[in-house]
Amino acid sequence: MKRLHFLEKIGFQFSIHSVCGLLGPRQVGKTTLAKQYIQDIEGVSYFDLENPLSSARLENPMLTLSDLTTNLIVIDEIQRKPDLFPVLRVLVDEKPCKFLILGSASRDLVQHSSETLAGRIGYIELTPFSLAETNESKRLWLRGGFPKSYLASSELESYAWRQAYISTFMERDIPNLGFSIPAVQMRRLWMMLAHTHGCLLNVTEIGKSLGITQHTVRKYVDILTGTFMVRLLEPWYENISKRQVKTPKIYIRDSGILHTLLGIQSEAELQVCPKLGALWEGFALEEIIKKYQAFPEECFFWGTQGGAELDLLLFRDGKRLGFEMKYTDAPKITKSMLCALQDLRLDHLYVVHPHPETFPLAEKITALGLRDHKETIRTIWPAATNSLRTIVPRPESTL
Repeated sequence: MKRLHFLEKIGFQFSIHSVCGLLGPRQVGKTTLAKQYIQDIEGVSYFDLENPLSSARLENPMLTLSDLTTNLIVIDEIQRKPDLFPVLRVLVDEKPCKFLILGSASRDLVQHSSETLAGRIGYIELTPFSLAETNESKRLWLRGGFPKSYLASSELESYAWRQAYISTFMERDIPNLGFSIPAVQMRRLWMMLAHTHGCLLNVTEIGKSLGITQHTVRKYVDILTGTFMVRLLEPWYENISKRQVKTPKIYIRDSGILHTLLGIQSEAELQVCPKLGALWEGFALEEIIKKYQAFPEECFFWGTQGGAELDLLLFRDGKRLGFEMKYTDAPKITKSMLCALQDLRLDHLYVVHPHPETFPLAEKITALGLRDHKETIRTIWPAATNSLRTIVPRPESTL
């Protein structure tokens, strides 16, 4: 599957910056996307830091990279060698080429990238498949959006792949980032988070259950957040007289990983799960965030001690958009929605439901079918007249 809008985003970033950082969880398709991007570009040097040969070549990075005369240098799994960033800063200012760096951790976990390359790098988060790309909501919800899980030939193979992914993530990926955390303890934490999916994060209760401090729990959650496994949705505070919730909510970002942690293997098991509403809420929330391509700092939830709440508050283009996720055949207006609409001064409130129909419920309130929500990505990321060919001189043109 060719993910054209992400290819366009790479071109867009290269029209502004000398370095493009393509970040996302392991096995989400970063390497495939990078190879699709470079297939028609002449003069590319590719380094995969999981390959011992590439790693050995970059033992002396300044010497190796400064001698290259290529248009584009790609460095995969950059989080394995964070000491490359100071070298890249020097090379970016001296060489006419571009750098595409791929990493399986957020910019906060990839040490020094933000500070060292400030003003020289633009980041793109590559997410798992979205509903806009697949157009198969049931399959995507059950299996999640990781390519090998979603495209597996059977439910059994998909589930087995996700089980292996979870084990490998804890036993290999976490240590490779420099964190010494027992895999058993991380699995227990991850399963606890799965059972509290869509709820307020209670670090005290989790810490008591695991026999660790609240500080350690928060550190582990931050690692899972930085590796794109969980979403910590922060609360929004409005200047009103009501007492408001000030604790973040926790979500497992990929629905397939969540179902595996909960032991859900089939559509039939999913439909009888007691947490069905919360499972669908998290799936719909991620789809809305993907379609709006919203940054974490644009996404919040809101709640009061009196019970009024809003699942997702999105700040976009100067507007306040509210989203309430409802797994129901007949979405309707509730007192909580009216409260959120008034107290948060929303420009519009959407009641997101699993069916395709979209229709108005009241002024500023719309029942939104998740499959009917067409956010045109190309209007946000226009196809670049800024392709790499036009902004990077070829070697022969510099002679």
